[in-house]
Amino acid sequence: MSQTQGERGAPRTDKHPAALGQVRQGNPPIHHGFQSSIHRQTAEPDHSLRPSNQTGRTCGTCSAAASSRLPSSQRASGHRHHTAPHRSVRTAYQPWPGNAPQIKVSAAHAAARAMATAAVSGPRAASGAASGPKHSGAAGSAGYQPVHQDDENEGSADEGQTGDDIAAAFATPQSRSEHRFRVATYVLSVCLVILVGSNLYLSLPYAFRGHGSCPCLPSKVPQYFQTSPELWPGPTATGKPAFLAQTRTFNPTASYVPNEPLQTSIPVEGMGQGNQSIFKMMGFLSPYSPSPGFGVGEFPLPPDAEIVQVQMLSRHGARYPTSGADVARLGEKFANATGKAKLKGQLSFLNNWKYQLGYEILVPKGREELFESGILHSYMYGSLYNAKSKIIVRTTTQDRMLKSAENWMAGFFGLEWPNNATIEVIIEKQGFNNSLAGSLNCPNADSKGPGNEARAKWIHTYLQDATTRFQALSEDFTWTVDDVYAAQTMCPYETVAYGFSKFCDLFTYEEWEGFGYSIDLFFSSYSAFHSPAGRAVGLGYQQEVIARLKNHTLGYSGSQINVTLDSSTETFPLNQSLYFDFSHDTNIVSVLTAFGLRQFAEELPATRNPGPHNFTVSHITPFGARLDIEIIKTPKPLSPNRDGYLRGGETKYIHFILNQRTLPLGHSFPECDAARKDGWCELDTFLKVQEGMAAKANFEHACFGDYPQVSYGDVTDGSPP
Repeated sequence: MSQTQGERGAPRTDKHPAALGQVRQGNPPIHHGFQSSIHRQTAEPDHSLRPSNQTGRTCGTCSAAASSRLPSSQRASGHRHHTAPHRSVRTAYQPWPGNAPQIKVSAAHAAARAMATAAVSGPRAASGAASGPKHSGAAGSAGYQPVHQDDENEGSADEGQTGDDIAAAFATPQSRSEHRFRVATYVLSVCLVILVGSNLYLSLPYAFRGHGSCPCLPSKVPQYFQTSPELWPGPTATGKPAFLAQTRTFNPTASYVPNEPLQTSIPVEGMGQGNQSIFKMMGFLSPYSPSPGFGVGEFPLPPDAEIVQVQMLSRHGARYPTSGADVARLGEKFANATGKAKLKGQLSFLNNWKYQLGYEILVPKGREELFESGILHSYMYGSLYNAKSKIIVRTTTQDRMLKSAENWMAGFFGLEWPNNATIEVIIEKQGFNNSLAGSLNCPNADSKGPGNEARAKWIHTYLQDATTRFQALSEDFTWTVDDVYAAQTMCPYETVAYGFSKFCDLFTYEEWEGFGYSIDLFFSSYSAFHSPAGRAVGLGYQQEVIARLKNHTLGYSGSQINVTLDSSTETFPLNQSLYFDFSHDTNIVSVLTAFGLRQFAEELPATRNPGPHNFTVSHITPFGARLDIEIIKTPKPLSPNRDGYLRGGETKYIHFILNQRTLPLGHSFPECDAARKDGWCELDTFLKVQEGMAAKANFEHACFGDYPQVSYGDVTDGSPP
């Protein structure tokens, strides 16, 4: 079924012919919930959807086979579907019949019973028991619940007569009122059978429906990794539930600002009018917000242009700290000081404070971030979805990664997203190739890079005053600079977990600027151009994006791709117009580095904050960050000034969008024309530039080579010396 922008029929959720009649009316806008075209199981069945070929009679053998009461030989071998009325006695459908025996009752037995009844009750009772149409047999006999069996040759074994002959011998004439009553009863019985049969038939898709039932062609993707129970989920300890209505504090004389859902309108010392929120300066711990921009304007599509493909790489949502984080260490230090330390002033709340955060899994804000991202992408790109087949969506086995993908899909497709997509869950564990967690198969990324060198130097610079201030308010408790940094880190973690944190206003606005810069230094050292493995860690995903653009699978490519998955079009499809992948913050930074986006390769001094700079982690990988790569087709080449088309034929462009703002490719690749106002690059030009990126990454040497550990500043291009 073809789709046009703003109009698409709802995808079918089963192959029942009745579902074809449910077509979306009107011309709605692109919507985020691709609704099922069949009622939920709890809804009242729509009997108008009854199949047109259904009649009052059903094949008895079919009914018996369906209820598993026929002998196995009879079920296995085919049988002739009866269209003529059977001679045998039929009964209504019996759900849950238990182990009831199959009783075969001939017409002779029925007639004999009628005679016995007549002897007690008179001729009227005998007539009522034995009379009626031939095919009704002994339907009126009390105490019998016969189950149909074929009896075309049925008769009395003792008398050699058919049941019809015996019944006819004992039949008495019916009165007109009795005849009408029996006809009415028969008609009502047929209607009841049709009604019950229709309900059962329509409910079968729900009865046997599983997680991931599809309205389209069934997926051929093998179930390599199960999603429930999860394998290799990582730490999944939950924390204390939020109680923001009780725990938050605010100045009652100030203008009240409702939480949305976090309480982020917190005044801090030194914050002036026009300053941005401190929650936009928390690096990778910042709640999601669109980037302020990367130095280029935003433009709509020109006339007759169309987006033909989108590849999205998304970070997971807000989470608890990782195991072994500095905040957990600080919590343990306070627990050991209970009853000894005495804190006052702004720190007095710490006398009763306990560390109660969980580990690594999504918090409610994280679920919201991914769900809203899915909704946003549905509005942006919903018409690119092809409802005729499921798409493959990729994530990793970590709990927060799988849950992020599921929440995102619920936002994009609705709660029935398993009808539209199959999640491919790739093992995230050392020893397994995984382009969505590239550092796990690159040991030198941890051991050979500058690591925490630059950040540690900067922390001891910008937190000196705060450490002195904290110590002055504490008795029998010694604050180190690392403790104060952990307390500052507690603010974003508690805020996304509980909605509010008293740690946030312990620091000045300038100290929050310093906090954001400390994270920029760490990510640049560990994952970007100041790391000798910065390019190598992201190379696998860069190769996968290029392979999709060139329409080919991948074998061994000198990176950490999973060759088993990437060499098959079932697990690495090439025919999708939408590709959705889920990864981590450091991996996304390495992917940008592997693409060679050197606008993020600027020098970052470790002893001072240089002010506004391109490599700002809160703008690149906040919680819920997303990189969207659009492929745009235009009828002619587009002017770099966006003032019309130039002479030429059809042209394709590539457009990088990071957190809803354009990344100007010309700023990193002169071949893409830095003067372009829209930041686009011709696709052929971009692909040619990318051909040299694997050599620059030097994967084998960068990840496994024997070279000395580098200091901060020794490496500036993301590759080993």
